[in-house]
Amino acid sequence: MTIDKLEGLVAAPFTPMHPDGEINLDLIKRYHSLLKANRVVGAFINGSTGEGVSTTLREKLVVAEAWAGANSGGEIKVINHLGGTCYKDCIELATESKRMGLYAVALTSPSYFKPANVKMLAEFFIRVAESVPEMPVYYYHIPVLTGGFFNMIDFIREIAPRVPNFAGIKYTHEDFMDFLSCLNYESGKYDMLWGRDENFLSAMVLGARGAVGSTYNYAAPLYLKLMEAFDSNDLGQARALQQKSIDMITLLGKYGGIATGKAFMRFIGLECGEFRLPVRNMSRSDYDSFVKDVKSLGMDELFSKPD
Repeated sequence: MTIDKLEGLVAAPFTPMHPDGEINLDLIKRYHSLLKANRVVGAFINGSTGEGVSTTLREKLVVAEAWAGANSGGEIKVINHLGGTCYKDCIELATESKRMGLYAVALTSPSYFKPANVKMLAEFFIRVAESVPEMPVYYYHIPVLTGGFFNMIDFIREIAPRVPNFAGIKYTHEDFMDFLSCLNYESGKYDMLWGRDENFLSAMVLGARGAVGSTYNYAAPLYLKLMEAFDSNDLGQARALQQKSIDMITLLGKYGGIATGKAFMRFIGLECGEFRLPVRNMSRSDYDSFVKDVKSLGMDELFSKPD
């Protein structure tokens, strides 16, 4: 299989929720338009940001179907995250994703019964990948959440000869040595997508050209300018823009973590509701303070604008 590398920003969309906690499928078409209007090249759905671990198999299927419908013209690359606990669920989601016409699928390391070594992780991955032999399959490396602290270069060496449709890795970790080894494997054969928005500049120095992240939902112009500055060798501007990203991301921690991303979406004009338990959502008074902090960043022109 020919591997098409993704270049640019791939947003990890939030799953929109109604006030009662049910999924708001009607918003996904507008969400798709937002990403397209802000030059985002892909959508990594049902991942960590999309609360894939908090939604049912059926809900993940209907979310994927809604994104497939919104993207009927193929304007962006939609990658469906399958999970990584039950391989049979992953296979069902993968085959349905293929039927829907999605671009690719991805899966993580099992996080409850953890693989004992990289060989067992590879066996799990292969079991799913072989169910959709003509579809690109990515591995989603996020060991801080899965506990799968394996070197990805060892993983690639294990599966490269056995998985023709292995596309690459969404690399959400800080091991730049391992990341560079993966980038250079077989003269850069695989698509290595950076997954830490706050140090995207460092990854670009090593050769990253594509990235998957939650903040690309609401601040795509910031990162597009960052990429442009880097490509123009304006490293002073690139560093200043990366600092803007860090300042913005600091607010996630200040206001409770991942759910703050949906507050950013509300701020730019796309109401995605709240996160499901056990994630804590901010109060109304906290949101008012949050808005003041966001405005104090002085980056109005760097936030995404709804279509």
